[in-house]
Amino acid sequence: MCGIVGYIGKENCVNFLVEGLKRLEYRGYDSSGICVLNEKKLSCYKKTGKIVNMESTLPSEVIGKSGIGHTRWATHGEVTDANAHPHLSANGKFAIVHNGIIENYQVLREKLIADGFEFKSTSDSEVIAMLLEKNFSGNFEKAFYQTLSLLEGTYGIVAVFADEPDYLMVGRKGSPLVLGIGDGCTFVASDVSAFLGHTKQAVYLEDNEICKIYADSFITTDFTLEKKQKEIATIEWDAIELDKKDYQHFMLKEIFEQPESVARAYAGRILADIGTAKLGGLNMEPRELAAVDNIGIIACGTSYHAGLVGSYLLEELARLQTVVHIASEIRYKNPILRRNSLQFAVSQSGETIDTLLAMREFQRKGGKVLGVCNVVGSSIARESDGGVYVHSGPEVAVASTKAFTSQLTVFLLFSILMGRMRDMSQYRGVQLIEDLQQIPQKMESILKKSEQIAEIAKKYAGLNNFLFLGRGISYPVVMEAALKLKEVSYVHSEGYAAGEIKHGPIALVDKNTPVVFVVPQDHLHDKMVSNIQEVKARGGRLIAVCNEGDEKIRSLVEDVIEVPKTEPLFSPLLTILPLQLMSYYVAKELGCDIDQPRNLAKSVTVE
Repeated sequence: MCGIVGYIGKENCVNFLVEGLKRLEYRGYDSSGICVLNEKKLSCYKKTGKIVNMESTLPSEVIGKSGIGHTRWATHGEVTDANAHPHLSANGKFAIVHNGIIENYQVLREKLIADGFEFKSTSDSEVIAMLLEKNFSGNFEKAFYQTLSLLEGTYGIVAVFADEPDYLMVGRKGSPLVLGIGDGCTFVASDVSAFLGHTKQAVYLEDNEICKIYADSFITTDFTLEKKQKEIATIEWDAIELDKKDYQHFMLKEIFEQPESVARAYAGRILADIGTAKLGGLNMEPRELAAVDNIGIIACGTSYHAGLVGSYLLEELARLQTVVHIASEIRYKNPILRRNSLQFAVSQSGETIDTLLAMREFQRKGGKVLGVCNVVGSSIARESDGGVYVHSGPEVAVASTKAFTSQLTVFLLFSILMGRMRDMSQYRGVQLIEDLQQIPQKMESILKKSEQIAEIAKKYAGLNNFLFLGRGISYPVVMEAALKLKEVSYVHSEGYAAGEIKHGPIALVDKNTPVVFVVPQDHLHDKMVSNIQEVKARGGRLIAVCNEGDEKIRSLVEDVIEVPKTEPLFSPLLTILPLQLMSYYVAKELGCDIDQPRNLAKSVTVE
C-alpha cells in the first residue's frame, strides 16, 4: 500500500524524491520521509501527515547523489514520526524503505533485542535495517541477500549503505517495484508515475528478484543468485496525464474523462460490420474460447462490482454461467475449478494482493486466468495467462471511477465476442456495437448536468444514512454508488437489491433517510415502481436516476436525475455517472479530502 522511491545518479536526488513521493501519495499518506546519502553520511527526514509536512522540515542545503523515500499507509505500528520510513540501523549506516508486511517480525525483533539492538519504532519494517547491520561482514550486497532470506511475508525493499554509496539494493516479493532507466541515473519506485517526466524506459521486477542498481546500470538475480535478463519497456502515457488541469480534484477530472476512457477501451476492438469484438491479448484460439462453458471473476472493491455487472452481461449475452468471487475470501476456501472454465482477475492497478494471490491459487489448480488491468506491466498483467488492458489512463484519485466503466466496457466486448460464437445473431451483435459506440456521447450529456447534481447533493449532504436500491443489472451499480459515497464522504450508505428492501432494510427508512433508486427502462421497471411506492409510504426521502421522459418515476420521487436511453444491458455505463458525481459533491460540501480519503490507499498491496 505504501509508496517507495529511490534515485542514484549525477544530480541532487532531493527534488526527485519529493516529487516522486507526491506522485505516489495515493498509495499512502499517513506519513512520509526521505533519506539522503552524501559523503558517506545518511541524513533522514520524516514526518506524519501529508508529504508537505515532511517537505517543510528539509534544510535548503541538503544534497546527495543517491537517496530513498517513502509515503506510508500504516499497518504495523501507529501513525507517528518514529514509525515513518525510512528506518535506520542502530549504527546509522543502513537505511531502508519497505512496502508490505513482515509476518515474522516479532520473532526477529526479539532475537535482535537479545543481541543488544535497540528499536526506535513499533513498525515491523525496522527489523530489516537492524538485520542488515547484524548480517554485515564487509559486503553490503551479501548482507542484503542474507537479510531477505530471513524475512517471511511480503515486501518491496530499497536499501542504502553509507559506506558503499555507488549502488542501492532492491528486493521484491509480493509488492511492486519498477526501475526507471534515465540518462546517467537510475530510479526505483512502486509505480512508474513516480519517475514519469524523467524517463519513459522502465524495467518491471518480478517476485523473488533482487536488483543491484548503479547510476548507469543494474544487475538482477533471483534468490538463488542466478542472474536474470530483463527487458526494458517503454511507458505509453505522458506525465501531463497526471495533471489535474483546471479541475479542483483528480476524482472530478477522472469522472469527466469517462467518455474518452470508455472510447479507448473499445477502440480497435470492434468489428462493427459483423457485430463482434476482437481481443487479441486473450492468447486463446477460437476453438479454446468455444469450449469455455463457465466463467469465474476474481476481484475486490470497485472491480468486484464491475465483475458483478460482467456476470449479468455474460449470462445474458453469451449464456455462460458466471460466478463472481471476492478475492480476499476465495483463496481461503478450497475453490472448485470446473472443466472448461475460464477465470478473470480484475484489478485497476494489477497489484491488488488479494486478487493476485487468488489468481495464483486458481493457476496452481490448473485453471486459465485472464487479467483485466489498467496498468501495463503490473503483476497481474505479467502473471496471467492473457488478458485485456482497459486503457483508462492513469487514475490518481483513491476512489476509482473511470476504471469501473472501462472494466464494464471490456466485459461488454467479451460478452459480445462469446455471444457471437455461441447463439447471438449477427443482427443483434451489430445493434449492440452501434449502441456501445453511442455511449461516450451520452455520457457527455450526463456530465453537462453536473451543476444540477451538485444542487441535489447539497440538499442531502447533512444527512447521515443513504440507501441505494436497484434491481437486475442495476444492483451492482447501487453497490458501487454506496461504496463511492462511503469512501469519499464518510457518510454511511448501503446498496441493496430493491426486492430485498422489505426483508429488513426498510426498517431504516424515515424522513432523514435519502433513498436513491436506479430505474432504467428495462424489464424490471414496474417492479421498481412498486419498491419506490413501498419506501414512499414509510416517509423516505426519494431520489431517482431514470431515463429521460420517465414521467411515472418523476411523479413519485422528490428529486430526479435523467440519463439518456440506451440498450438496457448498457445502462450501468450511464447510471453510475450521476451517482459518482453525487458522491463527489456530497464530500465536497462536507469538506472532505476527496482525492485522499482517510484510512484508504489506491493500490492495496497488503492482505
